[in-house]
Amino acid sequence: MVKLIGAVLILFSASMVGWQIGRYYAFRPVQLRALLVALQMLETEIVYGLTPLHRAFVKIGHRVPAEVGRLFLTAAELLITERAQTAEEALQQAIGAHWPQTALRRQEREVLSSLGQVLGSSDREDQQKHLRLAVTHLRGLEEEARAEQGRYEKMYKSLGFLCGLLVVILMF
Repeated sequence: MVKLIGAVLILFSASMVGWQIGRYYAFRPVQLRALLVALQMLETEIVYGLTPLHRAFVKIGHRVPAEVGRLFLTAAELLITERAQTAEEALQQAIGAHWPQTALRRQEREVLSSLGQVLGSSDREDQQKHLRLAVTHLRGLEEEARAEQGRYEKMYKSLGFLCGLLVVILMF
């Protein structure tokens, strides 16, 4: 009886590990899409709305999903409280604080960091060019993430279950 309970627990645990890894591959394209939408909204606020950067960050932070929205809300808070002198510093600190809670990778972080170097330090047209460049780059990364999701999500879910099954078989 104890072996049976142990076998069920091992099988369940291994399956959950596989599901968690698979979820990472499922969340990345969704969060990339949210980041894309956020940058497009930022372009609209800067170029057409003439909104100050900290207000634009707040608006965007409330409109996009929480994982990505926290980045913008924290950056806005840092700019408002003057704990960050520039938009680049504010974005870097926000990225440092919230990036581990996202499913995004180093490439997306680099795109956002390089964009932060331009935000608030150049004219609207230049910022618009850099925002569009960042959006274009993120679209390519989103396509890559969707391909990885199709390739790896099911594999890791199945692999977790099968590894658990292997351990159970070896136990008996």
